[in-house]
Amino acid sequence: MRPGSFLGQHILNSPLIRLLLQRLGISFIVLIGVSMLIFVIARVIPGDPARIALGPNAAPEQVASLRAAMHLDDPIVVQYGFFVLDVTRGDLGKSLYTNRPVTVDIVQFLPATLELVFAAGIIMVGLGLPLGILAARYHGRWPDNAVRIFALLTVSAPSFVWAVILMLLFAFYLPLFPIAGRISDIYEIDRVTGFMTIDTLIAGNLVAFQDAFSHLVLPAVALSLSGIGQAARLTRANMVETYEKPFIEMAQAYGFFPSRIARIYVFKPSLIPSLTIIGLDFAAMLGNAFLVEAVFAWPGLSRYGVAVILRKDLNAIMGTVLVIAITFLIVNILVDLLIAFLNPRIRYSTRVDA
Repeated sequence: MRPGSFLGQHILNSPLIRLLLQRLGISFIVLIGVSMLIFVIARVIPGDPARIALGPNAAPEQVASLRAAMHLDDPIVVQYGFFVLDVTRGDLGKSLYTNRPVTVDIVQFLPATLELVFAAGIIMVGLGLPLGILAARYHGRWPDNAVRIFALLTVSAPSFVWAVILMLLFAFYLPLFPIAGRISDIYEIDRVTGFMTIDTLIAGNLVAFQDAFSHLVLPAVALSLSGIGQAARLTRANMVETYEKPFIEMAQAYGFFPSRIARIYVFKPSLIPSLTIIGLDFAAMLGNAFLVEAVFAWPGLSRYGVAVILRKDLNAIMGTVLVIAITFLIVNILVDLLIAFLNPRIRYSTRVDA
Protein backbone atom coordinates (compact mmCIF):
# COMPACT_ATOMS: atom_id res chain seq x y z
CA MET A 1 0.00 0.00 0.00
CA ARG A 2 1.31 3.41 -0.91
CA PRO A 3 2.11 5.79 2.00
CA GLY A 4 -0.26 8.41 0.62
CA SER A 5 -3.23 6.06 0.52
CA PHE A 6 -2.40 4.76 3.99
CA LEU A 7 -2.31 8.30 5.36
CA GLY A 8 -5.62 9.15 3.66
CA GLN A 9 -7.25 6.00 5.05
CA HIS A 10 -5.93 6.82 8.52
CA ILE A 11 -7.37 10.36 8.31
CA LEU A 12 -10.77 9.08 7.17
CA ASN A 13 -10.81 6.59 10.06
CA SER A 14 -10.24 9.37 12.58
CA PRO A 15 -13.37 9.69 14.76
CA LEU A 16 -13.38 13.50 14.60
CA ILE A 17 -12.99 13.49 10.80
CA ARG A 18 -15.83 10.98 10.42
CA LEU A 19 -17.99 13.09 12.71
CA LEU A 20 -17.11 16.19 10.70
CA LEU A 21 -18.06 14.53 7.42
CA GLN A 22 -21.36 13.31 8.88
CA ARG A 23 -22.23 16.75 10.19
CA LEU A 24 -21.30 18.38 6.88
CA GLY A 25 -23.62 16.02 5.02
CA ILE A 26 -26.49 16.67 7.41
CA SER A 27 -25.87 20.42 7.28
CA PHE A 28 -25.96 20.40 3.47
CA ILE A 29 -29.38 18.72 3.53
CA VAL A 30 -30.62 21.19 6.15
CA LEU A 31 -29.36 24.12 4.07
CA ILE A 32 -31.27 22.89 1.02
CA GLY A 33 -34.43 22.56 3.11
CA VAL A 34 -34.01 26.05 4.56
CA SER A 35 -33.49 27.55 1.11
CA MET A 36 -36.66 25.87 -0.20
CA LEU A 37 -38.73 26.97 2.78
CA ILE A 38 -37.59 30.60 2.74
CA PHE A 39 -37.90 30.74 -1.05
CA VAL A 40 -41.55 29.67 -0.88
CA ILE A 41 -42.36 31.98 2.04
CA ALA A 42 -40.75 34.96 0.30
CA ARG A 43 -42.85 34.31 -2.80
CA VAL A 44 -46.21 33.92 -1.05
CA ILE A 45 -45.93 37.14 1.01
CA PRO A 46 -48.62 39.55 -0.27
CA GLY A 47 -47.37 42.30 -2.53
CA ASP A 48 -45.66 42.62 -5.88
CA PRO A 49 -41.86 42.91 -5.47
CA ALA A 50 -41.53 44.58 -8.88
CA ARG A 51 -44.16 47.21 -8.06
CA ILE A 52 -42.63 47.82 -4.61
CA ALA A 53 -39.17 48.24 -6.16
CA LEU A 54 -40.25 50.63 -8.92
CA GLY A 55 -42.75 52.61 -6.86
CA PRO A 56 -46.43 53.39 -7.38
CA ASN A 57 -45.80 55.76 -10.29
CA ALA A 58 -44.01 53.21 -12.49
CA ALA A 59 -45.61 52.35 -15.82
CA PRO A 60 -47.17 48.88 -16.19
CA GLU A 61 -44.67 48.10 -18.94
CA GLN A 62 -41.77 48.76 -16.57
CA VAL A 63 -43.31 46.54 -13.89
CA ALA A 64 -43.92 43.75 -16.42
CA SER A 65 -40.33 44.02 -17.66
CA LEU A 66 -38.90 43.75 -14.14
CA ARG A 67 -41.19 40.81 -13.32
CA ALA A 68 -39.93 39.01 -16.41
CA ALA A 69 -36.32 39.74 -15.49
CA MET A 70 -36.92 38.32 -12.00
CA HIS A 71 -38.81 35.27 -13.42
CA LEU A 72 -41.80 36.14 -11.22
CA ASP A 73 -44.24 35.03 -13.92
CA ASP A 74 -42.76 31.51 -14.05
CA PRO A 75 -43.94 28.64 -11.81
CA ILE A 76 -42.31 28.63 -8.39
CA VAL A 77 -40.37 25.44 -9.19
CA VAL A 78 -38.83 27.13 -12.22
CA GLN A 79 -38.03 30.21 -10.13
CA TYR A 80 -36.24 28.05 -7.58
CA GLY A 81 -34.29 26.36 -10.35
CA PHE A 82 -33.04 29.73 -11.62
CA PHE A 83 -32.13 30.66 -8.03
CA VAL A 84 -30.10 27.47 -7.47
CA LEU A 85 -28.34 27.93 -10.82
CA ASP A 86 -27.36 31.49 -9.89
CA VAL A 87 -26.15 30.44 -6.43
CA THR A 88 -23.87 27.78 -7.90
CA ARG A 89 -22.24 30.58 -9.91
CA GLY A 90 -21.84 32.74 -6.82
CA ASP A 91 -24.57 35.13 -7.92
CA LEU A 92 -27.25 36.02 -5.37
CA GLY A 93 -28.87 38.54 -7.67
CA LYS A 94 -29.32 42.28 -7.37
CA SER A 95 -30.88 43.96 -4.38
CA LEU A 96 -33.86 46.15 -5.21
CA TYR A 97 -33.29 48.01 -1.93
CA THR A 98 -29.69 49.12 -2.47
CA ASN A 99 -29.54 48.62 -6.24
CA ARG A 100 -26.31 46.66 -5.79
CA PRO A 101 -25.40 42.95 -6.00
CA VAL A 102 -26.53 41.13 -2.86
CA THR A 103 -23.04 39.67 -2.42
CA VAL A 104 -21.62 43.20 -2.22
CA ASP A 105 -24.17 44.11 0.46
CA ILE A 106 -23.37 40.97 2.46
CA VAL A 107 -19.63 41.64 2.28
CA GLN A 108 -20.26 45.16 3.55
CA PHE A 109 -22.74 44.43 6.35
CA LEU A 110 -21.80 40.94 7.57
CA PRO A 111 -18.49 41.86 9.31
CA ALA A 112 -20.24 44.43 11.50
CA THR A 113 -22.73 41.84 12.75
CA LEU A 114 -20.04 39.19 13.21
CA GLU A 115 -17.92 41.62 15.23
CA LEU A 116 -20.92 42.39 17.43
CA VAL A 117 -21.85 38.71 17.84
CA PHE A 118 -18.29 37.60 18.58
CA ALA A 119 -17.91 40.31 21.21
CA ALA A 120 -21.25 39.36 22.75
CA GLY A 121 -20.27 35.67 22.69
CA ILE A 122 -17.00 36.37 24.49
CA ILE A 123 -18.87 38.32 27.16
CA MET A 124 -21.49 35.56 27.45
CA VAL A 125 -18.93 32.81 27.99
CA GLY A 126 -16.53 34.97 30.01
CA LEU A 127 -19.19 35.97 32.54
CA GLY A 128 -21.83 33.24 32.30
CA LEU A 129 -19.58 30.28 33.06
CA PRO A 130 -17.80 31.86 36.07
CA LEU A 131 -21.14 32.99 37.50
CA GLY A 132 -22.49 29.45 37.13
CA ILE A 133 -19.40 28.04 38.85
CA LEU A 134 -19.76 30.57 41.66
CA ALA A 135 -23.45 29.75 42.16
CA ALA A 136 -22.79 26.00 42.25
CA ARG A 137 -19.77 26.38 44.53
CA TYR A 138 -21.88 28.28 47.09
CA HIS A 139 -25.11 26.37 46.45
CA GLY A 140 -27.93 27.53 48.73
CA ARG A 141 -26.02 30.57 50.03
CA TRP A 142 -26.20 34.24 49.13
CA PRO A 143 -23.85 34.13 46.08
CA ASP A 144 -26.04 31.40 44.62
CA ASN A 145 -29.21 33.42 45.25
CA ALA A 146 -27.66 36.57 43.77
CA VAL A 147 -26.59 34.76 40.59
CA ARG A 148 -30.02 33.14 40.24
CA ILE A 149 -31.77 36.50 40.55
CA PHE A 150 -29.39 38.07 38.04
CA ALA A 151 -29.88 35.17 35.61
CA LEU A 152 -33.66 35.40 35.93
CA LEU A 153 -33.62 39.13 35.23
CA THR A 154 -31.39 38.83 32.17
CA VAL A 155 -33.30 35.91 30.67
CA SER A 156 -36.77 37.37 31.24
CA ALA A 157 -36.16 40.60 29.29
CA PRO A 158 -35.34 40.66 25.55
CA SER A 159 -32.11 42.16 24.25
CA PHE A 160 -33.63 45.37 22.90
CA VAL A 161 -35.02 46.20 26.36
CA TRP A 162 -31.55 45.90 27.84
CA ALA A 163 -30.26 47.97 24.92
CA VAL A 164 -32.57 50.84 25.82
CA ILE A 165 -31.77 50.54 29.55
CA LEU A 166 -28.01 50.52 28.94
CA MET A 167 -28.34 53.46 26.58
CA LEU A 168 -30.22 55.49 29.18
CA LEU A 169 -27.83 54.59 32.00
CA PHE A 170 -24.43 54.76 30.33
CA ALA A 171 -24.98 57.11 27.40
CA PHE A 172 -27.58 59.59 28.67
CA TYR A 173 -27.36 59.84 32.47
CA LEU A 174 -23.69 58.79 32.58
CA PRO A 175 -22.22 59.80 29.21
CA LEU A 176 -19.53 57.13 29.18
CA PHE A 177 -20.19 55.44 25.85
CA PRO A 178 -21.47 56.55 22.43
CA ILE A 179 -24.88 55.34 21.31
CA ALA A 180 -24.77 55.07 17.52
CA GLY A 181 -22.57 53.63 14.79
CA ARG A 182 -19.32 51.70 14.88
CA ILE A 183 -16.80 54.56 14.98
CA SER A 184 -16.81 58.33 14.98
CA ASP A 185 -16.90 60.07 11.61
CA ILE A 186 -13.60 61.85 12.21
CA TYR A 187 -11.66 58.61 11.71
CA GLU A 188 -11.00 57.19 8.26
CA ILE A 189 -9.91 53.57 8.58
CA ASP A 190 -9.06 51.33 5.62
CA ARG A 191 -11.33 48.31 5.44
CA VAL A 192 -9.16 45.18 5.68
CA THR A 193 -11.12 42.62 7.70
CA GLY A 194 -14.34 44.57 8.16
CA PHE A 195 -13.92 44.25 11.95
CA MET A 196 -13.48 47.85 13.03
CA THR A 197 -11.53 47.04 16.19
CA ILE A 198 -9.09 44.88 14.22
CA ASP A 199 -8.78 47.31 11.31
CA THR A 200 -7.91 50.16 13.66
CA LEU A 201 -5.15 48.03 15.19
CA ILE A 202 -3.88 47.10 11.75
CA ALA A 203 -3.78 50.82 10.93
CA GLY A 204 -1.84 51.42 14.15
CA ASN A 205 -4.36 54.02 15.33
CA LEU A 206 -4.88 53.31 19.03
CA VAL A 207 -7.12 56.35 19.51
CA ALA A 208 -9.43 55.08 16.77
CA PHE A 209 -9.32 51.62 18.36
CA GLN A 210 -10.49 53.05 21.68
CA ASP A 211 -13.27 54.87 19.89
CA ALA A 212 -14.37 51.72 17.99
CA PHE A 213 -14.19 49.66 21.18
CA SER A 214 -16.32 52.18 23.08
CA HIS A 215 -18.94 52.01 20.32
CA LEU A 216 -18.96 48.20 20.62
CA VAL A 217 -19.38 47.89 24.39
CA LEU A 218 -23.05 48.76 24.92
CA PRO A 219 -24.55 46.80 21.98
CA ALA A 220 -22.37 43.77 22.78
CA VAL A 221 -23.37 43.78 26.44
CA ALA A 222 -27.05 44.24 25.57
CA LEU A 223 -26.92 41.33 23.13
CA SER A 224 -25.06 39.06 25.56
CA LEU A 225 -27.10 39.57 28.74
CA SER A 226 -29.74 36.92 28.08
CA GLY A 227 -26.99 34.48 27.06
CA ILE A 228 -25.07 35.23 30.27
CA GLY A 229 -28.10 34.31 32.34
CA GLN A 230 -28.72 31.17 30.31
CA ALA A 231 -25.10 30.03 30.54
CA ALA A 232 -24.99 30.72 34.29
CA ARG A 233 -28.22 28.79 34.94
CA LEU A 234 -27.17 25.77 32.88
CA THR A 235 -23.67 25.65 34.35
CA ARG A 236 -25.03 25.95 37.87
CA ALA A 237 -27.67 23.24 37.36
CA ASN A 238 -25.19 20.80 35.80
CA MET A 239 -22.54 21.43 38.46
CA VAL A 240 -25.01 21.05 41.33
CA GLU A 241 -26.01 17.68 39.87
CA THR A 242 -22.36 16.67 39.45
CA TYR A 243 -21.58 17.62 43.06
CA GLU A 244 -23.90 14.78 44.12
CA LYS A 245 -21.90 12.13 42.25
CA PRO A 246 -19.95 9.54 44.29
CA PHE A 247 -16.55 10.49 42.83
CA ILE A 248 -16.99 14.05 44.16
CA GLU A 249 -17.65 12.69 47.64
CA MET A 250 -14.47 10.62 47.31
CA ALA A 251 -12.47 13.70 46.26
CA GLN A 252 -13.83 15.59 49.26
CA ALA A 253 -12.97 12.68 51.53
CA TYR A 254 -9.37 12.75 50.28
CA GLY A 255 -9.19 16.39 51.37
CA PHE A 256 -8.83 18.07 47.97
CA PHE A 257 -9.23 21.83 48.01
CA PRO A 258 -12.82 22.91 47.21
CA SER A 259 -11.57 25.21 44.46
CA ARG A 260 -9.74 22.30 42.79
CA ILE A 261 -12.81 20.08 43.04
CA ALA A 262 -15.00 22.77 41.51
CA ARG A 263 -12.56 23.63 38.72
CA ILE A 264 -11.32 20.18 37.68
CA TYR A 265 -13.66 17.45 38.86
CA VAL A 266 -17.01 19.23 38.63
CA PHE A 267 -16.74 21.91 35.95
CA LYS A 268 -15.37 19.81 33.05
CA PRO A 269 -18.08 17.10 33.06
CA SER A 270 -20.71 19.78 33.69
CA LEU A 271 -19.49 21.86 30.76
CA ILE A 272 -20.34 19.25 28.12
CA PRO A 273 -24.16 19.47 28.46
CA SER A 274 -23.97 23.26 28.60
CA LEU A 275 -21.91 23.63 25.43
CA THR A 276 -24.79 22.67 23.15
CA ILE A 277 -27.11 25.35 24.50
CA ILE A 278 -24.32 27.93 24.65
CA GLY A 279 -23.50 27.19 21.00
CA LEU A 280 -27.15 27.56 20.00
CA ASP A 281 -27.39 30.85 21.92
CA PHE A 282 -24.25 32.09 20.18
CA ALA A 283 -25.63 31.24 16.75
CA ALA A 284 -29.05 32.66 17.59
CA MET A 285 -27.45 36.02 18.30
CA LEU A 286 -27.21 36.55 14.54
CA GLY A 287 -30.98 36.56 14.31
CA ASN A 288 -31.54 38.38 17.60
CA ALA A 289 -29.11 41.15 16.75
CA PHE A 290 -31.47 43.08 14.49
CA LEU A 291 -33.27 44.89 17.34
CA VAL A 292 -30.00 45.74 19.08
CA GLU A 293 -28.59 46.99 15.78
CA ALA A 294 -31.71 49.08 15.27
CA VAL A 295 -31.44 50.67 18.73
CA PHE A 296 -27.75 51.51 18.37
CA ALA A 297 -27.87 52.28 14.62
CA TRP A 298 -25.35 49.50 14.09
CA PRO A 299 -24.82 48.99 10.33
CA GLY A 300 -24.94 45.20 10.36
CA LEU A 301 -26.49 42.38 8.34
CA SER A 302 -29.40 41.85 10.74
CA ARG A 303 -30.54 45.44 10.37
CA TYR A 304 -30.10 45.14 6.61
CA GLY A 305 -32.21 41.97 6.66
CA VAL A 306 -35.12 43.72 8.36
CA ALA A 307 -35.00 46.53 5.80
CA VAL A 308 -35.10 44.16 2.81
CA ILE A 309 -37.93 42.11 4.34
CA LEU A 310 -40.06 45.23 4.74
CA ARG A 311 -39.43 46.05 1.07
CA LYS A 312 -39.93 42.44 -0.06
CA ASP A 313 -36.51 42.41 -1.71
CA LEU A 314 -36.53 38.72 -2.64
CA ASN A 315 -32.88 38.35 -3.64
CA ALA A 316 -31.63 40.16 -0.55
CA ILE A 317 -33.96 38.15 1.71
CA MET A 318 -32.65 34.86 0.36
CA GLY A 319 -29.03 36.00 0.60
CA THR A 320 -29.41 37.19 4.19
CA VAL A 321 -31.21 34.05 5.34
CA LEU A 322 -28.69 31.76 3.66
CA VAL A 323 -25.75 33.54 5.31
CA ILE A 324 -27.39 33.32 8.74
CA ALA A 325 -28.28 29.66 8.17
CA ILE A 326 -24.73 28.80 7.06
CA THR A 327 -23.27 30.57 10.11
CA PHE A 328 -25.73 28.75 12.37
CA LEU A 329 -24.73 25.38 10.88
CA ILE A 330 -21.01 26.15 11.15
CA VAL A 331 -21.38 26.99 14.83
CA ASN A 332 -23.33 23.77 15.42
CA ILE A 333 -20.62 21.72 13.71
CA LEU A 334 -17.89 23.37 15.78
CA VAL A 335 -19.83 22.73 18.98
CA ASP A 336 -20.35 19.07 18.05
CA LEU A 337 -16.63 18.67 17.36
CA LEU A 338 -15.72 20.38 20.63
CA ILE A 339 -18.09 18.15 22.60
CA ALA A 340 -16.69 15.06 20.87
CA PHE A 341 -13.17 16.23 21.69
CA LEU A 342 -14.04 16.68 25.36
CA ASN A 343 -16.07 13.46 25.59
CA PRO A 344 -14.30 10.43 24.06
CA ARG A 345 -17.46 8.31 24.36
CA ILE A 346 -19.19 10.45 21.72
CA ARG A 347 -16.45 10.32 19.09
CA TYR A 348 -15.79 6.59 19.53
CA SER A 349 -19.51 5.78 19.50
CA THR A 350 -19.66 7.71 16.21
CA ARG A 351 -16.87 5.52 14.85
CA VAL A 352 -18.68 2.35 15.88
CA ASP A 353 -22.01 3.50 14.44
CA ALA A 354 -20.31 4.34 11.15
